[in-house]
Amino acid sequence: MKISTKGRYALRLMTDVAVHGGEELVSLKDVAARQGISMKYLEQIAGLLGKAGFLRSGRGALGGYRLTRPPEQYTLGSILRLTEGELAPVACLETGENTCERQDICPTLGFWTGLYAVINEYVDRFTLADLVREELEKSGISSAPPKV
Repeated sequence: MKISTKGRYALRLMTDVAVHGGEELVSLKDVAARQGISMKYLEQIAGLLGKAGFLRSGRGALGGYRLTRPPEQYTLGSILRLTEGELAPVACLETGENTCERQDICPTLGFWTGLYAVINEYVDRFTLADLVREELEKSGISSAPPKV
């Protein structure tokens, strides 16, 4: 399993909006400049996050995006699953039902199932608030994430 640029950039976009927004809208132009990400690519990712209800958009000259919930209510796993799909290490675990013809005799299925559980547990252990805290610490600001 490898996280694509879409998943990585979605985490950066959500973190940037959380750090710089709060109740205010954050323009994608500003996010693109701060994060070094193409505007066109950010528009696609923001659209996906907006359709899923993770971001709310505003139009016009002062338009942009803001979170729909507090950063503590977004697990990193939920953001990654939205952009990447299931985080399964093998194809037979990507859907709810394993339809692999070898599942009953596969000597590695237990290993892959365990790895998948560890991946999900790990990415769901962290929230957007954790990334916001890290960003604020790195930038020398020691305040709580903005409230939404």
